[in-house]
Formats: sequence, structure tokens, C-alpha cells
Amino acid sequence: MANYDYDLGIIGGGAAGLTVASGAAQLGAKTLLVEKEEMLGGDCLHYGCVPSKTLIKSAHVFHLMKNGPKFGLPAITPPPVDFRQVAARIHSVINAIQKHDSVARFCKLGVKVEFGSPTFTDEHAIAMGGKIISARAWVIATGSSPDIPPIEGLKTTPYLTNRDIFSLETLPASMIIFGGGPIAVEMAQAFRRLGTRVTVIQRSGQILSKEDREMADIVQQALEEEGVTFLLNTAVLRVRNLGSEREVVVKNAAGETISLKGEAILVALGRAPNTSGLGLEKIDIPFDHNGITVSNYLRTSHRHIYGAGDVIGGYRFTHVAGYEGGVVLSNAVFHLPKKADYSLVPWCTYTHPGLASIGLNEKGAQKAGIDYTVWREEFRDNDRGLAEGESIGMIKLLLGSRGKPLGVQILGPQAGELLNEWVAVMNGGVGLSKIASAIHPYPTLGEINKRVAGAVFSKKLFSAPVRKGLRFFFGFRGGGCE
Repeated sequence: MANYDYDLGIIGGGAAGLTVASGAAQLGAKTLLVEKEEMLGGDCLHYGCVPSKTLIKSAHVFHLMKNGPKFGLPAITPPPVDFRQVAARIHSVINAIQKHDSVARFCKLGVKVEFGSPTFTDEHAIAMGGKIISARAWVIATGSSPDIPPIEGLKTTPYLTNRDIFSLETLPASMIIFGGGPIAVEMAQAFRRLGTRVTVIQRSGQILSKEDREMADIVQQALEEEGVTFLLNTAVLRVRNLGSEREVVVKNAAGETISLKGEAILVALGRAPNTSGLGLEKIDIPFDHNGITVSNYLRTSHRHIYGAGDVIGGYRFTHVAGYEGGVVLSNAVFHLPKKADYSLVPWCTYTHPGLASIGLNEKGAQKAGIDYTVWREEFRDNDRGLAEGESIGMIKLLLGSRGKPLGVQILGPQAGELLNEWVAVMNGGVGLSKIASAIHPYPTLGEINKRVAGAVFSKKLFSAPVRKGLRFFFGFRGGGCE
């Protein structure tokens, strides 16, 4: 057996890489973790999930401050937002979480952490910092970066991405956002609530294009009522730097050319895998614009080199990256073959109202040619929702021909939290009768899960044949109220 420096080498200190490193070291593997940035934690901690949700919370509180009369409170006009204070809070939250992803913590677990930009010299070794480091097996978990489109003038025009937006010195007076996906829509609402005039440019005819159309349209309507402008079926032709402003020239669905002006441009048009500079070509690992090609076992073309997280494409969520890290652990450390299963991946868009999903939505079921029925409950019929002023939204439950849940979508307050019950139900194969008969505390938003499950059985239970049978056996007369 060849003598390698490490049992396992991991490139990338984000969710996937940290999961593998922590597990492998605690299982006794001599583990190396390489990260190109100055700190561990990846994009999610420093430029993604954590700062964006912190910003969203600050924006929500400011929104509530301005809407006291909705709750029977006095109307107030708070002073303008000092974005430096918002940014300071964002970074304080990042720093608090960073302690869990510190070099010291991983060193205690037994992980050797190195910082630098590695390049594969062969299928077992990398070159970094003037030295060669070898490992019996490798995991590539280098994540992704903002995908910057080849728009005329963009290279010479200042623009923002998720790497810049949480460290602004001042709140932009106006912002033009390229893209209508989750990041774009979340930031559109957050900055509008803080006081920025926001315009969203979306190439297709629907924001959140992977989501249920009915629910995505309600999200758009809610944001429009707060003052966000949406330009759908609109293409960006070119941009230009005007000094204190940026000009964006677009073409709409009618073929009209329109010039827009804003203080800032936010590019949120998806993600590109971080494959550059790794030397993947030298060791014949296939990759393209979507990411590194891996098998169902997350192996690359070399059985001892794995890929996980954003760099392999697919579902680019932190929780999926962590799951993929667990799959790699099973295959690379335990050597127990395990396939990645993406059939029940949950995801959330943290707008207000929020939108959360697991399994198939109507769009997916129709595309797959699956017969289904839809059961729904509205938040306007949920007592806790009314008490909290949260009446917008619904839950949709898709059932297959045999009554098995195919998917659940929740649009409303705390949608991601409410979805967790369905994560357990669908992964555990729990029958709907268990939810319908379980005692849910009152008054809670979570009662909406019980009600939609109960509705499936109510149609059968309170049917004419059941009433007829009870009348026959027990002489029930019905019609107590004339």
C-alpha cells in the first residue's frame, strides 16, 4: 500500500467539506482540510444564508415599526436606516457562528487545516504553497460563486453580488436586481422594506420559476404591494456607468426598449461551480458549466475522488451540501456503498410570506405525467394566523392515486418551520391519518398541517353513504336545525 500524507484530503471549507472533515477525523482518519478563503464556513456563513437571513430579520422589524396601526398601535415614522448599523449586526451574527467553524475547533477534532489555493498534480496529490501534499482519497467541495452574465458594459460598470451586499456603507436609494430567483426576491423585499426603491428584472414570465405558479404569483403580489417593481419577460441588453447612477437598458415582451436608472445593480442570476484552478483537466475529471460530474455515490471518474456541495451542481442548498457530506463519509470512510437520494429535498424562500416545498408541486407532477389531487387550507382560516395578522397564503398537499403524499407546498408565515413536520412525515412514511388524529396545540400555525390532512378523511367520513349507514343501524334522524 502506498504511503500517503493523509488518509483523506478535503478541498473546501463550506458545509459539505466541514461535514466530511468533522466526521472523518472523529472516526480516526488522518484528515486534511484545505480552504482558499481566510476563514472556514464557506459562502453560506459569510455571504449567503446567515447574512441574508439576518438582513431579512432587520428589514422585517423595521417594517413592523412602520405598520403599528395594523396591530392597533400608534403610527410612527422611524428615522432612515443607517446601513452601517445593519451591516454591523450581520457581521456580529457571522462572528458568533464562526466560532463553531473555527480552526481551533477542527484542530481539536483532529483535522489539519491549511489555507491556500490547491492544484492537483496527480490523482492523489495537490500542489499548494510550494509543497506537494498527498492523500489516499480526496473530496472536492469547493462550492460556487455568483454567475456573471456576458452583458454588454457590465465589466466596466460597478455592480453588487451576494459577496458585496451585506457590507455596504450606505443604503442605496435605488436598486435594479437582475434575476427572479430566491436570492433576488429575498433581497428585493428586504431592501425595499429598509427604504430602497427596487426593480426586479426577470427573463421568464414567473418569479421563483421552479415553484408552484399560483404560490409564486402570490409572493410577487405581496412584494408589489410593498412597492417592489417587477419586469417579467424582460431581457437586459446593456448597462452603463453614469457615475452616481447605473443605466440599464432592457427589452420587454412587447419588444420595447426601456432605459432604467438606479444607484446600484445587484446581479442574482444563479451560481457557477468553483472548478477553476483545481487542475481537474490534468487528472481527467469531467466537469462543465453545471459542475463536476459525479455518480450516484458522489464519485468522480476516479473511485477515490469524490465531489459534494455546490461544485457538483444539482440542489445548491446548504442542507443538501451537508447531506452529501454524509454520503461521502459513508462511501469514503466506512466503505459502505450509499447512493445520494434527492427525492425528498426540502427548500425554502424566506420572503414574507415565505414559501417552502418538499416533493413534487403541481408543475413537477404534470411534467412527470403523474395523476394527483390537490388538498388545500388557507391561512385566513387559521386562528393563530389571524391573531398575528398573517392571513395571506395556504398549504397545498398533493396526493397520488393511492392517497400517498407526493409533495407539500406551504406559502405563509413561518413556512419553513411548518414544513419540518412534512419532512418527518414523508421521510418516515407516516400515514396521513397519524397527522389528522394527532393532537396539535391550539392556537398554532402548525394546526394548518392537521387540518389539511383531516380534510382528506373528512370527505369520506362525512359522506352520504356513511350517513345512510348510521341512519340504518342507529336510527339517526338528522336535520336538528330547521
